[in-house]
Amino acid sequence: MEKLIIDRFEGIYAVCELADKSHVLIPKYKLPLQCEAGDSIIQDLDGMYQKDVEVKAMKEKKIRDRMNKLFE
Repeated sequence: MEKLIIDRFEGIYAVCELADKSHVLIPKYKLPLQCEAGDSIIQDLDGMYQKDVEVKAMKEKKIRDRMNKLFE
């Protein structure tokens, strides 16, 4: 399964970035309702997309660690 990152929303599409930095348009109806720009998503077997919660948790931890170093 290929991981994508939601770059932005344009009309009824989410503009998503692939690992090779190219972009694809994914119809919004294929995404979970609570998706936001910056979320990492993966395609399931039904052709719908789900949030990749592991990637989001790692990004949040990385940001927290940087903020803690900054304000130590």
